[in-house]
Amino acid sequence: MQEVICMKWGTRYASEYVNKIYGMVMRNTNRPTRLTCFTDDTTGIRPEVNCLPLPEIELREDIAWTPWRKLALWQKDLGGLSGDVLFLDLDLIITGNIDCFFDFHPGKYCVIENWTQMGQNIGNTSAFRFPVGKYTHIYDELKTRQDEIVKKYVIEQIYISREIDEMYFWPAEWCVSFKHSLLPKWPMNFFKVAQLRPENRVIAFTGKPDPDEAAIGVWPVKSLIKKIYKHVLPTPWINEHWRE
Repeated sequence: MQEVICMKWGTRYASEYVNKIYGMVMRNTNRPTRLTCFTDDTTGIRPEVNCLPLPEIELREDIAWTPWRKLALWQKDLGGLSGDVLFLDLDLIITGNIDCFFDFHPGKYCVIENWTQMGQNIGNTSAFRFPVGKYTHIYDELKTRQDEIVKKYVIEQIYISREIDEMYFWPAEWCVSFKHSLLPKWPMNFFKVAQLRPENRVIAFTGKPDPDEAAIGVWPVKSLIKKIYKHVLPTPWINEHWRE
């Protein structure tokens, strides 16, 4: 059984995001696969999803509901799961078969090379795979040195990248960023639609726009200056893949 996991807390993402992850996962695997969602609210999540409570972690209030909460996944016991698990953020789109993510360097920490920090050995945790219980020091040290760690690293994925001695990046074409990899550069983003490539398997939507916004050509920005260059045309292929 291939184990895919995600996390949902608060109101930033509705249950439909979990349901669409489930649909995309199941359409893009040829093997028995289960989706587990760690969440504080199961309302509206389809019954096929294995819902479990959010793993406990004590965090400062200012970071309690930020990506630092993902570090709860690194504790020894993770809802009875074992072996390699593939974590997926809710705001991404699966466009190709994901079985290869379980065949790539099994038993190791595998992650996206962060698009905005290429060559700096920093992983982007929109999609990563790890063996449950192998790197518990990530969780344990945060409990005892939280202030020091947060001040030093600022972002949770930098902390993980610096504390794991054996990290493998997915092949670059597997996981791409919608706005950093696929969206045409300014000013062509006003005239050309972001192009999906056949070799792409996971499309990450870091920051804005979200998938539903990019699908209809909306990039929410408040700054008048940013409106000059932050622009996306309606992108039909998003809804072809981003569905239950």
